Amino acid sequence: MFQQDSYRQHISAQFNAELEAVKNHLLEMGGLVEQQVARAVESLLSRDSGLAEEIIVNDELVNQLEVSIDEECSRILARRQPAASDLRLVFTIAKVTTDLERIGDEASKIARQAVRLSEEDASPSNFVEIRHIGGHVANMLRKSLDAFARLDVDMAVETIVADRSVDAEYSTAMRSLITFMMEDPRTIGAVINEMWALRSLERVGDHASNISEHVVYLVRGLDVRHVEPDELVAHVEESERNS
Repeated sequence: MFQQDSYRQHISAQFNAELEAVKNHLLEMGGLVEQQVARAVESLLSRDSGLAEEIIVNDELVNQLEVSIDEECSRILARRQPAASDLRLVFTIAKVTTDLERIGDEASKIARQAVRLSEEDASPSNFVEIRHIGGHVANMLRKSLDAFARLDVDMAVETIVADRSVDAEYSTAMRSLITFMMEDPRTIGAVINEMWALRSLERVGDHASNISEHVVYLVRGLDVRHVEPDELVAHVEESERNS
């Protein structure tokens, strides 16, 4: 089991500092990505093309952080040759970084839809689905990052299970938007853009769930990527009893 401060217990103070630094840089990247998602949703709801353009430009900052963190992880692996829990930590950081970069990409896609929607007539849905699912996935992303920062398996499991609700809400929202298009073909352009934005939000939820799966692996050494949500809690509890 990965202990909260195990990576701080090395003889080499420099190794401790490197591990702490790369973890902090990951959380910094997470904070930026959270902001990108929140602002992307805001730009869509307000049809603010100026804000949307800022988000698209700022995606390069997310990409730069991904490259920088990957380089840090590579240096640690090459110089320190970490074992056991330290190796899990470095691998987990590398995987979480990839998911955060992809969330940043989805935020940029949402912003691009905001630019397009700023040129369309108002959406017939009044963005009800965007507001609801956007809030849900933003909460999932925040909790997944908190779970990583605190090494909190229970919070990670909650986030993984929550993704099923997002998937159900997404399916309902898509059916609703299809109905709008069928009732009034003039709304097709706006509704299609909104559908693409919803798809990106659903993907944000998927990546937040992935981050939480990485946390479970980091703390418990369990690969839960293919465990059904209904079975997840029991699976994690059983591993704790057997550890």
